Amino acid sequence: MAAMTDAWWKSAVVYQIYPRSFSDSDADGIGDLRGIEERLDYLSALGVDVLWLSPVYPSPQDDAGYDISDYQDIDSTFGTLEDFDRLLAGVHARGMKLIMDLVVNHTSDEHPWFREHRDWYWWRPAREGMEPGTPGAEPTNWRSFFSGPTWEFDPESGEYYLHLFSRKQPDLNWENPEVRHAIHTMMNWWLDRGVDGFRMDVINMISKDTALPDGPGGDGSAHYLCGPRIHEFLQEMHREVFAGRDRKLLTVGEMPGVTVEQALRFTDPARAEVDMVFQFEHVGLDHGPSKWDVQELDLLALKACMNRWQAGLADVGWNSLYWNNHDQPRVVSRFGDGGPRSAKTLGTVLHLHRGTPYVYQGEELGMTNAPFASIGDFRDIETLNHHAEAGDGALPALRARGRDNARTPMQWDASPHAGFTTGTPWIAVNPNYEHINAAAAVADPDSVFHHYRRLIELRHTEPCVVHGDFTLLMPDDPAVYAFTRAYEGTELLVVANWSAEPAALEVDPAWLGEEVVIETGGGSGAATLGPWESRVYRRSAR
Repeated sequence: MAAMTDAWWKSAVVYQIYPRSFSDSDADGIGDLRGIEERLDYLSALGVDVLWLSPVYPSPQDDAGYDISDYQDIDSTFGTLEDFDRLLAGVHARGMKLIMDLVVNHTSDEHPWFREHRDWYWWRPAREGMEPGTPGAEPTNWRSFFSGPTWEFDPESGEYYLHLFSRKQPDLNWENPEVRHAIHTMMNWWLDRGVDGFRMDVINMISKDTALPDGPGGDGSAHYLCGPRIHEFLQEMHREVFAGRDRKLLTVGEMPGVTVEQALRFTDPARAEVDMVFQFEHVGLDHGPSKWDVQELDLLALKACMNRWQAGLADVGWNSLYWNNHDQPRVVSRFGDGGPRSAKTLGTVLHLHRGTPYVYQGEELGMTNAPFASIGDFRDIETLNHHAEAGDGALPALRARGRDNARTPMQWDASPHAGFTTGTPWIAVNPNYEHINAAAAVADPDSVFHHYRRLIELRHTEPCVVHGDFTLLMPDDPAVYAFTRAYEGTELLVVANWSAEPAALEVDPAWLGEEVVIETGGGSGAATLGPWESRVYRRSAR
């Protein structure tokens, strides 16, 4: 694993591709591998180092490909293994790397394993004294992430199987060594094929308390988040899959509910588990009791949260940095004002933290949430299931927080369907594509695209961005996000106004005469930031 040898990924930037919505080469309305291949020069021009593909394996697409029915093939919707090999060769030819989405907490119920290896999954009888298959007879009271119970009754056997997500996504039983061996074999197969690592979906759920006890109010997370054998399982994975390989690989674990203290253990290179984790604390700050309870972002809480993660992993471990991904609404609509200046400022703040930044497709264009008119415009299972329970009254929350906001087609140009497809797209293109699109952005030197390109270039060329200490400034200011980075005699000052009103800078005035390496407003020497303005200053020790 890279953490044991050369931490090349500290200066890298990862770009997430949601293949279904990226670029369609065959006019069927769904993105595919050849479409991605045709856009590699665009990604190379942006300057990213690693491409992360959301799942492209065969799948019934109950959960947009995160329900896998064959780990060692490509879904015909996206192409063939030969298409994949050609894409991988094209990525490598441009000096980039490619990581796969590894979904091994669960499979599809249409995976042969589910039919052939009953003991590879979690099966339990009905609750004692209850009639199997009747309401309330489920083995535990756990609630699924996608609404309803986590248990599905199988009339043929009279037992239930566990699914933390969709009923078509039964959870694998990692207690069975045969399961782990099959997964390790599959991972080695992909690495031998040339893949450069994995982003591991909900990987901190693979170890469960085998008693599977009830949870308060149906919340069973205490019994499956970072369970009793999680570190053992990840260390075994490292030994069986990554140890001894001399290639530069990347492993990132998506870990809902993980704490700073837990992340420190997961990412400590000496423990050989994962290189970095995705945590969710900062993207849960504008939630109430659930993600559908929409709240305003408290900037003070965000700064405190980010600062805590920066401090907690300052000496050991490593941060993943992201605002967007396939599960999150568009950050420019969520935390910004929907306009290009706020898109740039949000990018500035994120990329100047210590950690590896992730750019989600279209983020570099300032793509926004979509104006979904009715439930018929949505496609995501989580959204549709919540609407089935909550009704049309939930539509404002679905528009604000629904995962489909991230999944509308990539906006390539101003032609019909934004140049994504010449067919009918599987989900409607955001109508603002006529002025927010890649062709226009690449042609405009002042665009969000070129701002992101400059941020990525700064990470590649300024060691302080990668290695510098992080110090939060103005922690109690409700509008300004400010911090410094310092490394081997170089200091950076990052200041950003997260509001539509001018904001005063309470920093050492000497900074205002220093070199400005990145800015969004042009007022480099002013002691006031304009609306959504951000700047990055640099100075050397005297």
